[in-house]
Amino acid sequence: MIRFLQVSLMRGTKPLLEQVDVTLNPGDKIGLIGANGAGKSSLFAMMRGELHPDQGEIDFPAKWRVAYVAQETPPLERAALDYAIDGDATLRKLEAELARLEAEPESNENGIAMGDLYAALADADAYTVQSRGEQLLLGLGFTLDQMKQPVSSFSGGWRMRLNLAQALMCPSDLLLLDEPTNHLDLDAIIWLEDWLKRYPGTLLIISHDRDFLDEVVNVVVHIDERKLKRYSGNYSSFERQRAAQMILAAGALEKQQRKRAHLESFVNRFKAQASKARQAQSRMKALAKMEELAPLRAAAEFSFEFREPLSAPNPLLVLDDVEAGYRMEDQATGEITTKTIVSHINFSLQIGQRIGLLGVNGAGKSTLIKTIAGELAPLTGESTVGKGLNIGYFAQHQVEMLRHDESPLWHLSKIAPTVREQELRNFLGGFNFPGTMVTSSIAPFSGGEKARLALALIVWQRPNLLLLDEPTNHLDLETREALTEALAQFEGTLVVVSHDRHLLRATTDQFIIVADGKLQPFDGDLDDYKDWMMQTKLGKGTDVLPAAGKANQTDYPVSSPVAPPPAAPSLSKEQKRQAAEDRQRLSTQRKPLEQKLKKVDEQVAKLSAQKTSVDAQLAEPDIYDAANKAKLKQLLADQTNLTRELGELETEWLSLHEQLDALA
Repeated sequence: MIRFLQVSLMRGTKPLLEQVDVTLNPGDKIGLIGANGAGKSSLFAMMRGELHPDQGEIDFPAKWRVAYVAQETPPLERAALDYAIDGDATLRKLEAELARLEAEPESNENGIAMGDLYAALADADAYTVQSRGEQLLLGLGFTLDQMKQPVSSFSGGWRMRLNLAQALMCPSDLLLLDEPTNHLDLDAIIWLEDWLKRYPGTLLIISHDRDFLDEVVNVVVHIDERKLKRYSGNYSSFERQRAAQMILAAGALEKQQRKRAHLESFVNRFKAQASKARQAQSRMKALAKMEELAPLRAAAEFSFEFREPLSAPNPLLVLDDVEAGYRMEDQATGEITTKTIVSHINFSLQIGQRIGLLGVNGAGKSTLIKTIAGELAPLTGESTVGKGLNIGYFAQHQVEMLRHDESPLWHLSKIAPTVREQELRNFLGGFNFPGTMVTSSIAPFSGGEKARLALALIVWQRPNLLLLDEPTNHLDLETREALTEALAQFEGTLVVVSHDRHLLRATTDQFIIVADGKLQPFDGDLDDYKDWMMQTKLGKGTDVLPAAGKANQTDYPVSSPVAPPPAAPSLSKEQKRQAAEDRQRLSTQRKPLEQKLKKVDEQVAKLSAQKTSVDAQLAEPDIYDAANKAKLKQLLADQTNLTRELGELETEWLSLHEQLDALA
């Protein structure tokens, strides 16, 4: 188990932890939460041995293997798959030792040592490491081609995924994850949740994603007022327990204040009277001994709201047969080439629509939003903007676009040059930029504070169309909740890309998937999307999930992110022939089912397009005029028939998938 014994920690002159005592059990999946700057990352640094407490000690078994995500990724020419497998350092050492022995002259001693090494490699599941690494990277969003590319060819976000893959490949007893979802899309987050739920070791995780915490953790440790408080259950359970504690604490404080007032009143009235002096002295001692109860405080609440838009054109924007992508100029020849990311976009935005965009990273969600925002001109097709359209655009890297050498007041005055300074100060104060902070350079601000400023600048402009591309990446739980509430009450039109499912659930009412270079409506909620992901795209990646820990010399669970031990690597000719026949037979059985499934998919796409057209016609106000009675009747009949046929196809689709799963 992990025990914090009277632990105190200072960073500079700031106390982070004071005489902390808490015990965490083997196999717990613990969410570590607290305000930005409360000391979560410092606590992780102590667990890794990079920081030492000023007082007390942190105790856990010395034999435990600790895995964590490296924060730096060197620009190596090593292939991504090999880099991920490097996370299993023990396996790599065994492989290096085997290579050394194989290069030496043969001898009896050499042969014995090699026999021991082969046994150790089998125990380390060396013969499945390649497939396990591939499945792990597939789950995290890499393609087979990307796995062969050098680490240096990837952007910062994808390199962080590789570092996460290394941590998951490492057999460990304690896994430390600090904001692992920040660089993942929703598909990869769903896969990671499933992986972590099966991880048999002890997990300690920092995250501001409440849905992710709810899915994964069974214990919450809250850093508050320089103390650690342990709660059983997931994040939602923690919120309920915390609220109940605050109610009880408020009642206890009120009761103590009444008792204190009564004692003080008695002392003041009778301390001068000889007949009551003894009783007064007794009550004075009781007052002195009374422990001062501090009110249990919630985190400082932060809230804001979007002001009512000044205009409401309808439609706000229409994209007609648009291709979205990039124009690139060859520096040597000056020749312009184009790269299409999303094609055949026929899309309109109406007043009050609330759309969530789904799809893997790189599918084109950001490209689509940039095209809607006017940051990218359509490669082909036409974009028609409604008169009075006012866009509030939060880009994925909005924080980096701020002037870090300037103040919040400077940023706001640039977009509101004629407004009185006091009015600007008052507005920024509502976004938690008080006093001198409003005129200070934002360079030392945290990522969350900079993101809050970027939101404030958007709110000031009173947009009627909000385009948000991963707005929560730098926000803590409190600010995420404030943004969610503000968006839920926003009176304009909203298009949002986010891996925060709590925000998506609370603020959107329809979803569009960006995949394979096209837009496709998704008729369902996020739970349906998760089920669809697990049944289709992610189904093949789950084999890499960890099995139960192997027994070893300790009494603690030891985890290994691997499948069960494989069969012996060498097969006889007969076994190989039989395996080949089995594969051929399985392929023969799967082929007709896969062909049927393809036809069903095509029919679903065709009928869905027809139903979308019918729904659009029924949404037109003039269809309900008396002159269109016959047409209305036909459209309603078509809608009923299409809904029934789609339901039948969905049933057939599920049946075919179940048959394929049974064969697998």
